[in-house]
Amino acid sequence: MNDPPVTDPLLRFADWEAPEPPTDLIFDDGEPLESNRHRIAMNVLIDSMLQAWPERTDFFAGGNMFVYYSRHQVMNRDFRGPDFFVVVGVEGDRERQGWVVWEEEGRYPDVIVELMSPSTARTDKTTKKDLYEQTFHTLDYYVYDPFEPTSLQGWHLNDRRRYAPIVPSDRGWLWCETLGLWLGLWDGQLRRKPATGTCHWLRFFDPAGNLILLQEEVAAQAIADAAVAAAKASEAEAKANEAEAKANEAQVKASEAEAKAAQIEARNRALADQLRSLGIDPDAVS
Repeated sequence: MNDPPVTDPLLRFADWEAPEPPTDLIFDDGEPLESNRHRIAMNVLIDSMLQAWPERTDFFAGGNMFVYYSRHQVMNRDFRGPDFFVVVGVEGDRERQGWVVWEEEGRYPDVIVELMSPSTARTDKTTKKDLYEQTFHTLDYYVYDPFEPTSLQGWHLNDRRRYAPIVPSDRGWLWCETLGLWLGLWDGQLRRKPATGTCHWLRFFDPAGNLILLQEEVAAQAIADAAVAAAKASEAEAKANEAEAKANEAQVKASEAEAKAAQIEARNRALADQLRSLGIDPDAVS
């Protein structure tokens, strides 16, 4: 008999019971991320998630935080800190030093991304993958090495509670069913990295394929849009001034023509008067 579907994250934990909570949790092992690019990549994913759902407060997005899920894990000092994870349907604005499952009503991460390196790739795609599938029941799991653009892979938890590979789109992007977003690569420079040129960053895209902009990108776009609008306004003003100058020039020419016509008419009247004084009918003069 097949296990029931797990499309609703809350149903995965209906039978969960809180264990006696340990009191000596550690939230920092002093181990940094593999590189500065890894650190930026993690922060970009967190910031992108917050930008994707700006009005929502019913989710938590974190990174490089320990996830505590059992007494046995704590006693063995078996620390697990996903590089990036999202939990939906929880209080999102509460302060957390880590994700402690028994303090979160049995909730595990719904989406996890591990930012691989040559030293972690094997563990990320075997040991951690098994943990996230069999213990966490994380719905969507992805791995990506920020220094290797072809390394992006993803799995979705199927109805049998087993990971099935996510088939890439024609762009090479992976759909995240839980978040309703695409996860794909964007080529560019972020937060002054790399120092020269560009690299491939893991980014979120909306269902229509639009890049989820970071706050600094939104601000930069607003500045650029304002500059374009100012340039267009300046151009329109210049054209209006040019049109006004042409209108003024035309008015001057019209006034000059009118004055010249009046001058000719006055001269003609003077000649007519002179002819009449000589007894000549001006109308009879051809």
